[in-house]
Amino acid sequence: MKIARFLFRGSLFAYTGLFFAFIYIPLVLIAVYSFNSNPVNMMTWTGFTTEWYAQVLGFKTTISENALYIESTDQLVQAVWNSLIIAGSTTVIATVLGTAVAIALYRFAFFGKRFYRTVMFMPMLMPDIVLGIALLIFFVNSGIKLGLTTIIIGQCTFLISYVFIVVSARLAGMDRTLENASADLGANEWVTFRKVVFPQLLPGIVGGALLAFIISMDDLVITYFIAGVDVTTLPMFIFAMLRRGIKPEINAIAVMMLSFSFVVASLGLYLRSRQK
Repeated sequence: MKIARFLFRGSLFAYTGLFFAFIYIPLVLIAVYSFNSNPVNMMTWTGFTTEWYAQVLGFKTTISENALYIESTDQLVQAVWNSLIIAGSTTVIATVLGTAVAIALYRFAFFGKRFYRTVMFMPMLMPDIVLGIALLIFFVNSGIKLGLTTIIIGQCTFLISYVFIVVSARLAGMDRTLENASADLGANEWVTFRKVVFPQLLPGIVGGALLAFIISMDDLVITYFIAGVDVTTLPMFIFAMLRRGIKPEINAIAVMMLSFSFVVASLGLYLRSRQK
């Protein structure tokens, strides 16, 4: 019995180690090779350099005449700004609507409630390419010009579902007796929501908002279909670079995006701990 338990624990630890290694070793390699001075073969280490980060940020570099440089730093900066504008707008809209839907389905009983809840999961289960094509056909037939507006609308269609799930999970763990106690003390529904419900719900809202922001920043497939020809986001910019060949600047951009996601996730955890 002890031997079987030992083997089970050993295999569980081994599986866990392999699982995390499979996920994080590629990220570590990207971070390491982003400092490789070799401009042609990234897998051959020739020395340490920060030239690729300097080039991405728009500074002049002198590493090699044969280096593959980003064609236009202005295009990269514009792509970053477009991604931030889209992510910020979609996060606000999706957070407000997703939270409102979650509260409505949690507090009220009405005809078709189960069906409506199922519909909220569909954008998450639908393949991105199918949703992207469907949105493209809708915008074209509706006469809406493709651009930032269509990207924001398109991303909100599935980001609302993510916020809805996170907030719904938070609502399921709330104590309804606190609301009843607030009503017994004479508070109306608005005061009860502002003083009792919202403080308990805030960690879920913050978590859903951060999740929506990160997904919006990383979205490529759906955005690619509904962006049009005049708008380029950061994932689209990186994808265009990859189509012309793997360049060392891509590693630097990837590390900067990973760092940004880590900062956002850490901020969310900090806010949740402060709320508790």
